[in-house]
Amino acid sequence: MKSALLDEWVRDGLAGRIWRRDATVFAPARGHDDVTRAVLNRLGWLTSPEDMQAEVERVRAFAESARAEGVDRVLLLGMGGSSLCAEVLREVGGAAPGWPDVVVLDTTDEVAIARETARLDPARTIFIVASKSGSTIEVTSLESHFRKIADAALGAGEAGRRFVAITDPDTQLAAHAREHGYRELFINPPDIGGRFSALSLFGLVPAALLGQDLDNFLGSARDGAAGCREDAPTNPGLALGAFMLESAKAGRDKLTLLLPPSFKAFGLWVEQLVAESTGKHGVGLIPVTGEPAFDAKAYRDDRAFVVISTDEDNSLEPTAGALENAGHRVLTIGTRRAHLGAEFFRWEFATAAAGAGLGINPFDEPNVKEAKDRTSALLADRDALVRDLAPRAPGLSVIAADGLAASPEALAQLLGAAGSRDYVGLLVWLTPEPALDDALQRVREAITRKTGAATTVGIGPRYLHSTGQYHKGGPDTGVFIVITGDDATETPVPGADYSFSVLKRAQALGDLQALAAHGRRVVRLHVGGAGSNAGPLIEQAVETALGLR
Repeated sequence: MKSALLDEWVRDGLAGRIWRRDATVFAPARGHDDVTRAVLNRLGWLTSPEDMQAEVERVRAFAESARAEGVDRVLLLGMGGSSLCAEVLREVGGAAPGWPDVVVLDTTDEVAIARETARLDPARTIFIVASKSGSTIEVTSLESHFRKIADAALGAGEAGRRFVAITDPDTQLAAHAREHGYRELFINPPDIGGRFSALSLFGLVPAALLGQDLDNFLGSARDGAAGCREDAPTNPGLALGAFMLESAKAGRDKLTLLLPPSFKAFGLWVEQLVAESTGKHGVGLIPVTGEPAFDAKAYRDDRAFVVISTDEDNSLEPTAGALENAGHRVLTIGTRRAHLGAEFFRWEFATAAAGAGLGINPFDEPNVKEAKDRTSALLADRDALVRDLAPRAPGLSVIAADGLAASPEALAQLLGAAGSRDYVGLLVWLTPEPALDDALQRVREAITRKTGAATTVGIGPRYLHSTGQYHKGGPDTGVFIVITGDDATETPVPGADYSFSVLKRAQALGDLQALAAHGRRVVRLHVGGAGSNAGPLIEQAVETALGLR
């Protein structure tokens, strides 16, 4: 696709300026020394493929020693950029024969945590505690839970050898790891932001434990970086960034990713990277991933499509052609699963370039802290939380943003108010289950067929570290349905005076309050009765609100 913006960027030498770490590329940094320093302290990802080569021997030796000791399971405790890369590596690259499985646990959900606890054999498990800040509440809570179990099973000294930390220098987690005898402490370069950290130790360590070829991973990334260096139309990062920016400026800010099954997890990583980087100061692109398939003519003109084909699956190429024929903006990307490192770099560079064009700092997340602060306030002053946690009768209730009961018509009014440039975000605080996933897909399909609006699904608390920034900082085009439910159990968080159930509800309510404070259109659905079959209840409520029942 020919791009006037890409030609302009080439003439202006944008790629070269980014590589020279010219912070004034990003509008907020111009004339502001503090912002300039902040931007410069987030550009380490540019050279990460080269810099990380020095870490390969140590990381590989650690992984091989763990495997030799009989470790057959790795539990990665992380959130956002500290965990999503590992999820992609596991799902796209997979574990080599004879190497342990790597399971990402990025949740505060009682059932999900209980399941992993029940499967646990501490003597054959490595726990990766991954947090750039070193103080992420979900990660510290999960670490406390599993460390208590490991201490009881193995003794404190041996339990320490089951734990590994990845964090920045001088964090609370780094000090904790040293104090509690962690087997390894991997200190990541501090000038790499979390969502740009796929090609750093946050990606390298889980890749090694999966038995993946680290030299190929970084070699692919270096090839990708080399391709993004030149100020030329063939620069893959510039081309993608220009496509993203031109789409956003044309009102096509629903960046819809169509991915082959083997690349499905890659969409989760792109979702965080693009939404959290660009969604601020009233601008940005919202990635739409995992959506049901529609006929090309069913999509509205607020869409732009990125269609990815691999050496193993090019089945989406006819879809790309049909979308183009229907008048949509489409960019096709061909790649290989073995070139995952290059794809990480392409999207990082593209997102930085698009952020420059939007006139923002793509490396900060100014609205993420709001939900965190509200969660902390609810945990500190428990009155509102206790009232909300009171068990409800089985069934589905509609609750307004202020916490008061609302009529069933409130959901119909919310969906009926979705305009021609709006999307519908389903923000789900329930246990992920195949049956629930299927129900949510049917809900998404019903919403789009009835209203034309794109839909997204965020699983809490994961989405707080991903699209949550866009929901509150991006354009006011989101219509949100927050979905909560009663828990059957109360698993204490060691060292805290609350359970995971209480923490999860505080996070859900904190984000709901933050959305309301920004004037976002939002309604909450609550599934009463622990263990209720949520999927059919949600489907019935949404289809009734849409007039389909």
